[in-house]
Amino acid sequence: MHDPDKNSRRQFVKQVAKGGILAGSSLSLNPWSILKKESQDQIDSNDKIQVAAIGLGIMGFSNCRTISQIDGIKVIAGCDLYKGRLKRAKELYGNSLVTTEHYEEILERDDVDAVLISTSDHWHDKISIAAMKAGKAVYCEKPMVHRLDEGHEVIKTQQSTGKVFQVGSQRVSSQVYLKAKELFESGTIGELNLAEIWYDRQSALGAWQYSIPPDASEDTVNWEKFLGDAPRVRFDATRFFRWRNYQDYGTGVAGDLFVHLFSGLHLITSSNGPERIYATGGLRYWKDGRDVPDVIIGSYDYPATDRHPAFNVQMRVNFIDGGGGGSMIRLVGSEGVMTIGSRDVHVKHRIMPEAPGYGGWDSFNTFEKATQNVFEANYKKNYRKEESSPKKKEDIQFSTPSGYNAHRAHMQNFVDSIRNGKPVIEDATFGLRAAGPALASNLSYFEKKIVHWDPINMKVL
Repeated sequence: MHDPDKNSRRQFVKQVAKGGILAGSSLSLNPWSILKKESQDQIDSNDKIQVAAIGLGIMGFSNCRTISQIDGIKVIAGCDLYKGRLKRAKELYGNSLVTTEHYEEILERDDVDAVLISTSDHWHDKISIAAMKAGKAVYCEKPMVHRLDEGHEVIKTQQSTGKVFQVGSQRVSSQVYLKAKELFESGTIGELNLAEIWYDRQSALGAWQYSIPPDASEDTVNWEKFLGDAPRVRFDATRFFRWRNYQDYGTGVAGDLFVHLFSGLHLITSSNGPERIYATGGLRYWKDGRDVPDVIIGSYDYPATDRHPAFNVQMRVNFIDGGGGGSMIRLVGSEGVMTIGSRDVHVKHRIMPEAPGYGGWDSFNTFEKATQNVFEANYKKNYRKEESSPKKKEDIQFSTPSGYNAHRAHMQNFVDSIRNGKPVIEDATFGLRAAGPALASNLSYFEKKIVHWDPINMKVL
């Protein structure tokens, strides 16, 4: 184990991660200014931010791969409850990688500055809280919590410890969504009145039919540790490797995908969330023993704020889309429509006439001729001539450059927060305001009722 006191910059990185210098992520002072003047080009291996992965499933390895692409980062430890993944981690990161089945051993290490939590949803809050209290910076996969009543304790811990805490919903760091936010705030689509949002899939893997290794057994899987606070049941490899299919460990379609959509929408509109939630759907195709739907449709009422007018949201996920799937946010305003895809933003405009017209599909032609003449005379007298009518705005197209990676941008924001106090873009409060409506959608679906949500205080009314 290395000595964290070998040099001042190494000690500084640790103090930032542990909250020893920064009181919170909103501090604007450049913390490097408090150090002795020294060349930042002269940095040895001890200056790296040393990271441990807790949970080495699909997202665990993905997060390790992404953060490893950032300068000054080293993955030094990994935790998982399946022995095969610990062996795979050493294959990828070397035999010197520390591996364990117990996340507590990771949190006890002085050489770990930050942790990437990519476990099943039902462990998110407990490990996040323990990690922040242990002085670690935390990157926690979405949704931030498994149950609605868990979120405020995570927020309280972030605020009381001053630790860097980022929720892993990378859309909020994407150039696409940041551009959409800029365009929305410019008023280019007029007054927002409706958002149509979907995230459909058409694959077994997209529907969580993940591979199960042939050696899966109680000898290779720490089943008791996995269960945590979930109901006690006998070992089941399907439940372990396909945990998203079960309410005991995951949050279903809403927690996996709706939360991405809420995150993106809230970033663009600066919204705190909806106040009225209703969701429906069903298990239509993937009848494989799962106890969550594979089609879910939500309707949401967003109240007016000083950042946006009142508007409605229609949201959908379909896990058996014969058209091939895809994701889109479509913001409909009074003067235009903004369509946000994974790599581009497109705005199309159309102006409303300032006054009723006549002709075409209109009641004008049903009037007797004398009445038509009177109507036409009044129209020309009271409304501006056509040539002086407002002109249509120019349409807008924005695309990210080839090779752009929003996941890396989100990780970069996390690293910058550790190094220099840059505010994280998705802290615990933002995380709960995205997870809250998603989990409330599950509540609405399973209990067949409208849920009234307080978006300011983040609780069910």
